[in-house]
Amino acid sequence: MPLDTTWLATVPGSGISPEFLDRDNAALREHLRAASFTDLIFAAAAIGPETGRTNVIALYRGWIASQGPGSPPLFAAWFNLGAELTRAGDAAGAMQAYRQALVLRPHFVAAAIGLAGLLEAAGQKEDAIAVLNSALQPDAERTGLLNQRARLLEQIKRLDEAEQDMTRSLLIQPDQPDVIQHWLHVRQKQCRWGMLADQIPGLSPEYVALHAGPLSALALFDDVVQQRRINEVWIQRKMVPVSERLSPPEGYRHDRIRLGYMSSDFCQHAMSLLIAELFERHDRTKFEVFGYCASPEDGSDTRQRVIAAFDHFTRIADLSDEQAARAIRGDEIDILIDLNGLTQGARLQVLCWRPAPVQATYLGFIGPVPLPELDYMFCDPVVVPPAIAADYQPKPLYVAELYQANDNKRAKPVPRLRSDYGLPEGHFVFCCFSNHYKITREMFATWMAILRRLERSVLWLVADNAWSCANLTEAARNAGVDPSRIVFAPRTSPSAYLGYLDAADLFLDTYPYNAGTIASDAIRMHLPLVTLSGQSFASRMAGRLLAALGAQDGVTETMADYADRAVALATDRARYDALKALFTDAAWAATIGNTAKFTAEFERSLLSIVVRPPGE
Repeated sequence: MPLDTTWLATVPGSGISPEFLDRDNAALREHLRAASFTDLIFAAAAIGPETGRTNVIALYRGWIASQGPGSPPLFAAWFNLGAELTRAGDAAGAMQAYRQALVLRPHFVAAAIGLAGLLEAAGQKEDAIAVLNSALQPDAERTGLLNQRARLLEQIKRLDEAEQDMTRSLLIQPDQPDVIQHWLHVRQKQCRWGMLADQIPGLSPEYVALHAGPLSALALFDDVVQQRRINEVWIQRKMVPVSERLSPPEGYRHDRIRLGYMSSDFCQHAMSLLIAELFERHDRTKFEVFGYCASPEDGSDTRQRVIAAFDHFTRIADLSDEQAARAIRGDEIDILIDLNGLTQGARLQVLCWRPAPVQATYLGFIGPVPLPELDYMFCDPVVVPPAIAADYQPKPLYVAELYQANDNKRAKPVPRLRSDYGLPEGHFVFCCFSNHYKITREMFATWMAILRRLERSVLWLVADNAWSCANLTEAARNAGVDPSRIVFAPRTSPSAYLGYLDAADLFLDTYPYNAGTIASDAIRMHLPLVTLSGQSFASRMAGRLLAALGAQDGVTETMADYADRAVALATDRARYDALKALFTDAAWAATIGNTAKFTAEFERSLLSIVVRPPGE
């Protein structure tokens, strides 16, 4: 197909005219060879988006082919070609163009970032890191490369290298809120405490705390107002104003309530392990259930079960936020429930379009989500006491007596001997299988104080990552505890991990970010817990679950009481047996595992908030 060249006649001083492009290739190359890079840019700009980008790509290819190898601006033409090919969806061609640019200019930052981004999208993360490594600039120019490399290193769990890159970036330019957030959380994951101390010149502890990010804040602070402020700052930085509200405020006329659930965790994830049975139990005479999925295709049984539980299932992972919002609006969803909140994979920007007249957040994030377009945060009156409900945003809605959905269909594993897990015989086994970012310096010091008071005991933790395990081992040694008394369990499947809970004596919960799914799993496996309940939702989850069983002896309110209670339960057999006697299958089925009761309460709450046009 001949190149459309009519647009060139309008390019003032471009030096390129239509008659030359209409001749044979030799004449075309000669003309393009004489054209300057400035001429090329003017010509490319003159095409305009309404004509399409095919001509621009052809123009850049022709100009590059006509130039000698020593042409100074050739690297820039290759880069521009790469950008055009990226917009056109030709990832392979764009990669080749960016590589050519980097051959000519090895430290060309923009080309390295462009190529690394395409490699990352193609799943070639190690190759992306190698590209960024080869293009590092002098310190004053390298923050963008350091930040992108750090993000990739974090994704592939090379946490120590990710932290080093973020530290270097912050030393160059301290005021980078996104980098501060990831730097702090990577340190939490490694149990490298002291995140709020004066680690980076120019960054005060108060400024670091303000930009801690939503998930880190839950594990750092038990102050609801502080959590809300941190989350407000994050939302203001991340959310983009939208042009319209999609759903009618007065709602729709439907015979059944159209209930939409949106999540990036419809897979082998703790959230789905909790909520799958609720999806299945919804009363289809009253509700029509839609799933909007941004989750990975992990092939798990959990994912297949969740998908099968929806009446309608739509993948939105490859849709833009606006496209996803318009798809939800097209389904005329009455109540849209976001199951991510402020966790990884969240699609809060979708909610900004108001695709449903009623929008709520539930289960995935147990803290304030101060997005103006959210109407409700689903909870219960124990995890969010009425006296402090006003400190939260959006408005707390008490959807059931106990906020947490649960699943009765998970099979229990066959019990195994403690020796199978490498646990010493004749010792009291304390355990905590929560992610290590939840373990604070004060919490671990309390655990070590417990071990010092009870010589024949061990602490059983999950082997979260190599750096956290090493740092916790060293912290135990510094606390006067033999590191061999810290036993690390390898990560395993959800069903096998239930066997861990069956083999332990007492679960030591974290504070201020309690266990949620793991706490309910411990109760399911008849494992008593000791928890510390504070002010925030995150610090009251495990206590709420224990209260449902009447197991108040496991609930404390100070760190000193927490340590005393753990030691008392480990040394007073009668007291321990009295607490453990409450953890039965019958108690589970009547309380936390009473999914039929929970579903009925949950649905009554939904009926109370649905909106309908006047006259309905």
